[in-house]
Amino acid sequence: MAFLLLIPFFFVRFFLMHLLDPAAVSRAAHCPPMSKGEWVAYWICQLSNMAIFLNILRTNLYTTPLPVFRAGILVYLAGMTLLTFSVIHFSIPAGNGFRQTGVYRFSRNPMYVSYYVVFLGCALLNQSLLLLILVLIFQVSGHWLVLAEERWCLKQFGGPYRQYQKRVRRYL
Repeated sequence: MAFLLLIPFFFVRFFLMHLLDPAAVSRAAHCPPMSKGEWVAYWICQLSNMAIFLNILRTNLYTTPLPVFRAGILVYLAGMTLLTFSVIHFSIPAGNGFRQTGVYRFSRNPMYVSYYVVFLGCALLNQSLLLLILVLIFQVSGHWLVLAEERWCLKQFGGPYRQYQKRVRRYL
């Protein structure tokens, strides 16, 4: 039953993004140049992401205890809301090459934040310690990808991106 949580996630992450701008899917999948250590983090991130999906596919949703269920629903919905706004704003091509409007005024990486929040909500709804550990591994390894992307953005966009970094937090 928990697999139902992945349907809206994949709908927003891929279908909505493709509807808004087919090129946005390629931009979102862009892999910046990485160091050897960052490649290790990349593969850990990819493997933990797959493990998260497989774990969600094989587990159930638990409605008791009610406070944990309610918290899980709230966290999941907050993550899906942030993901939807992130995808919408990301899919609108930016004149200067990088998005600074919408949710990108508050976070340089709102899509990454939304993934973490959605998966945390899934861990609460599944009441799975394994899923929580996988989400933490995904988050830590994903941080190294964010660092590689920021280095690439600095090289691509220079001073304007550096000013953006000074104004807007990396995550929240």
